[in-house]
Amino acid sequence: MNVANKIDGTAASPPKRIVLTGFMGSGKSTVGPLVAARLGWKFIDADDVIAAEAGCSIPEIFAREGEAAFRERERATIARLAGEPALVLALGGGAIETESTRAFLSNAPETLLVHLEVELATTLGRCRGTEHLRPILADQANLASRYQRRLPLYRTAHVSIAVDALTPEQVVGAIVHAARHFLIKEKEARAQ
Repeated sequence: MNVANKIDGTAASPPKRIVLTGFMGSGKSTVGPLVAARLGWKFIDADDVIAAEAGCSIPEIFAREGEAAFRERERATIARLAGEPALVLALGGGAIETESTRAFLSNAPETLLVHLEVELATTLGRCRGTEHLRPILADQANLASRYQRRLPLYRTAHVSIAVDALTPEQVVGAIVHAARHFLIKEKEARAQ
């Protein structure tokens, strides 16, 4: 299990919220509810909230309002939701591209930002058959470019977990382990 943590330290109490980021097919929507159940917390998918509040799908928001308006709606939704305690929040794959969203989540108190790292080949395998929901899957060159552009941004998260070869339960275990060791590390890093 490859868990990379940017903040050194040892045991601690868990954060009040965990935010999951990663490319499509990384397992945010699969693992998020499992982590929430293990911790006795609530799970929310930010894209589901955005679509419900807009009264239409994410692709329809993009078509009607454009990407810039969607990203602003997404940023505001994430900022609102990320203040809730006892929450596992899954982000859309592109949320991390907005610098203000990235900065907010990296610095939000008692928040653990977890990157579920997945190889592009794994994404293609896991998302096969969902091209009607994710038209980008049909455009392999654009998909690879998007993946390469986002990967270093995802890796700015507090923790990155390589999930390609892990079962959902193993990913849950890695996230819970990282959460248990996060707060003291955060406090030590800020004190230095």
